[in-house]
Amino acid sequence: MPKNKKRNTPHRGGSGGSGSGAAAATAATAGGQHRNVQPFSDEDASIETMSHCSGYSDPSSFAEDGPEVLDEEGTQEDVEYKLKGFIDLTLDKSAKTRQAALEGIKNALASKMLYEFILERRMTLTDSIERCLKKGKSDEQRAAAALASVLCIQLGPGIESEEVLKTLGPILKKIICDGTASIQARQTCATCFGVCCFIATDDITELYSTLECLENVFTKSYLKEKDTNVICSTPNTVLHISSLLAWTLLLTICPISEVKKKLEMHFHKLPSLLSSDDVNMRIAAGESLALMFELARGMESDFFYEDMESLTQMLRALATDGNKHRAKVDKRKQRSVFRDILRAVEERDFPTETVKFGPERMYIDCWVKKHTYDTFKEVLGSGMQYHLQSNEFLRNVFELGPPVMLDAATLKTMKISRFERHLYNSAAFKARTKARSKCRDKRADVGEFF
Repeated sequence: MPKNKKRNTPHRGGSGGSGSGAAAATAATAGGQHRNVQPFSDEDASIETMSHCSGYSDPSSFAEDGPEVLDEEGTQEDVEYKLKGFIDLTLDKSAKTRQAALEGIKNALASKMLYEFILERRMTLTDSIERCLKKGKSDEQRAAAALASVLCIQLGPGIESEEVLKTLGPILKKIICDGTASIQARQTCATCFGVCCFIATDDITELYSTLECLENVFTKSYLKEKDTNVICSTPNTVLHISSLLAWTLLLTICPISEVKKKLEMHFHKLPSLLSSDDVNMRIAAGESLALMFELARGMESDFFYEDMESLTQMLRALATDGNKHRAKVDKRKQRSVFRDILRAVEERDFPTETVKFGPERMYIDCWVKKHTYDTFKEVLGSGMQYHLQSNEFLRNVFELGPPVMLDAATLKTMKISRFERHLYNSAAFKARTKARSKCRDKRADVGEFF
């Protein structure tokens, strides 16, 4: 094994996690074992501090720098050596150390393809995630569920990911349905359950069971007959949103017969969520409706929705919402999204989006593809672009073909240095500021004239 070298390169990301250093160092030497090489010293034993050395504390920095990080800061062997240390620390007695170890592994897997490495340690990783989900508290459970999602994305569909889902699925379902568990943990578990099922499930009954589990959660937000016209948000609203979005993702891979059943069951109830006082719930419900219309019209080109007039009125009101009691940022975000939703429902139109990654481009031209992309982007963060380039599973999902092989020289010509990015962002900021100043001056002149 390579020695854990102390380098003079500047640390990446923010500082933090120093409180777990002693615990990690103690774990490394527990049981009276004397090693000539300790993987982590007191200085870098906390996961975040250790991750600075490899760039893992900030997934975006690793994803942006790509292969250059390895050239500057060590070999592939060094990266794997640090990941082995993270895996060992998932057994630490300190909850903070375990949580940070889970986050370190997740950030690494989100930023780089390590299929062979994790394939050899799949059972160990699954056991660690299972233990942390069962015995951990809120933050540790969230970190474990997030890692489970990325683990399945790395493995892709197959026996390995199926076994991960079989092991973790019942635990995730139990946490989601546990009213005494942390809302944040249940929320992350709902997303994880949907993503892992989307990737790994090969059993139709298991797919239907997952759909039912998620349905039982988000339908609690439906407008009841005794309720007023507005659904008031509760602490559970974030859980209901995540469950609805995960349910919608799984709906896209259901057989036509099951899709028809779900549409009949929810088409007339889901619009009630548009009256929620939570902007994210309104947007989630609207996008789910647009996707459901797309699926329905894909099955029947002459699909007819009975309450189309009342639905379009509600969508148009949200697309032009000017209520003063709502935050400007929320109104701006809502109006933009619901203009697209209204066009989809009324005109069957979708505004095509372009996603660039490396030398390639992907066109998002339907609601199914948009929802799938948004879900995986939420899980992978800034590592999404890297996975679109290198992950065969995601490339198959988005019909991108086999990965494009680029040599080091081509990658280097495509690379923009941090200094160049800084100059570009500074110039863009100055231009925006100047434009706003001119606009304000014009408004002031008009005011004085009148």
